[in-house]
Amino acid sequence: MKTLTFPGTDLVASNIILGLMRIQSLSDEEVRALVGAAREEGINFFDHADVYGDPLHGCEARFAEALDLSPAERGEMILQSKVGIRPGGVFDFSKEHILSSVDESLSALRTDYLDILLLHRPDSLVEPEEVAEAFDTLHSAGKVRHFGVSNHTPGQIELLKRSVSRPLLVNQVQLSIPHAPLIAQGIAPNMGALDQSTDRDNGILDYSRLHGITLQAWSPFQAGFFTGTFIGDREKFADLNDLLDELAAKYEVTPTGIAVAWITRHPANIQVVLGTTKPERVRESAAGSDIRLTREEWYGLFKAAGYTVP
Repeated sequence: MKTLTFPGTDLVASNIILGLMRIQSLSDEEVRALVGAAREEGINFFDHADVYGDPLHGCEARFAEALDLSPAERGEMILQSKVGIRPGGVFDFSKEHILSSVDESLSALRTDYLDILLLHRPDSLVEPEEVAEAFDTLHSAGKVRHFGVSNHTPGQIELLKRSVSRPLLVNQVQLSIPHAPLIAQGIAPNMGALDQSTDRDNGILDYSRLHGITLQAWSPFQAGFFTGTFIGDREKFADLNDLLDELAAKYEVTPTGIAVAWITRHPANIQVVLGTTKPERVRESAAGSDIRLTREEWYGLFKAAGYTVP
């Protein structure tokens, strides 16, 4: 399992993350089997959010109840959670909401601190000064060690940085082989007739590399915004699946492992966030962590997904 060290910190993380947004209905035994499979594969990073589960914090509570971590076990894990989405389609980065939600996350997770807290989705009504006050309060109290964002553009990050003094380590964004606009635009810029050339995110990839922000790829097996997986979908992605199968045979992994390897091959050191509840899927994904695809293979998958390499 490949690891990375977040710039400016001593935080060493696996490049595969286990996301826990779907675990609320699992039994204790099933949660332990899922997390155990991740730990056996070298995964030390676990991703939560306050809105995962019903009621709020439901998945965080299920995780803590099932595992009943000792202090030593907790210390071996990197726990990340997210804040900012309220029920009913409201985003809220107010100081009051951030502080209260983090306290609830800590209680649900049965821990004294989060390793990383992310602002979940951009709040158009954000007041950066309030975010800064909340971050400073949480950090000085030892409740949150590091901070980041999710689904933010470079401009939105720069706006936060006008007031926020704590480094923003992470930006969690959607990325898979066929859903890769943050990569595709940079491969074919300045081509007026090509939709791929439209800049939809103000250069998230280059900005992150320039500023030491680690990207985390959510929905790495989805074809679009929760439109279904592309792996095995030969009606829409026949060429891509043919190549996935070919490379899977070459590297003695499953197509899932190759889909992971395509993301982790990028020199930006992108982490892959899994959303599965199946231990076997975790193992298949982890097998891609150490595969270094050739340039021909990486670009071949990109083109097989329907993108243009001019």
